[in-house]
Amino acid sequence: MGERSRVISLVPVEGIGEISPGDDIAELVLAHAQLADYDVLVVTQKAVSKAEGRLVAAAGPEDRRRIVLSESARVLRERGDLLISETHHGFVCANAGVDLSNVSEGWASLLPLDPDRSARHIRDALRARGGVEVGVIVSDTFGRPWRNGLTDVAIGCAGIAGVVDLRGSPDAGGRTLSATEVCVADELAAAAELAKGKASGVPAVVVRGVDRSWFREASVKAEVVRPYALDLFR
Repeated sequence: MGERSRVISLVPVEGIGEISPGDDIAELVLAHAQLADYDVLVVTQKAVSKAEGRLVAAAGPEDRRRIVLSESARVLRERGDLLISETHHGFVCANAGVDLSNVSEGWASLLPLDPDRSARHIRDALRARGGVEVGVIVSDTFGRPWRNGLTDVAIGCAGIAGVVDLRGSPDAGGRTLSATEVCVADELAAAAELAKGKASGVPAVVVRGVDRSWFREASVKAEVVRPYALDLFR
């Protein structure tokens, strides 16, 4: 018998308001959401970066370019004001993740120094203060090669798989899968975006109904980021 269909629910965490440097994300979430074991909390990169004080002054285009270069391990492509770069984390994205949206005028937000560590910190605080065993994903909005449009992806995770390896398991017809590895962290990040939107002011979403076998120690950097040596396009 094949795997049963699964019902996934998305619950936006509303009422948190503007996040400032030094704010405790776990405490804010516990005050505004009811979490249960095996939930997945998806938190936006912008919320994490603000709480961690990853904000810098960006007075104009030249200042922004300097910041982007400082956040880049290498620049891969450049067109006008747009740089496609590889960050020090290994992410390939526009302008090294430096973002001017949803921050005060004249400022830019940077990616967290270690998004996996940020996710672990939130997960551990929710466990200690809320008594719940949940997964945590830090999400950000990325473009994708060869496709138009943006989608949210995971840049950090804790307690929830980055990639689920289905190789060796049977498909619906009984044939053995030989190459299927599913990036469930990205799928959960993208699903959560449907519940929060880009301009709603909702920094987190609770995803409920996730396969319990996906809950384990994990890392986006170790599981999801493709090593430079294996990338045919860098």
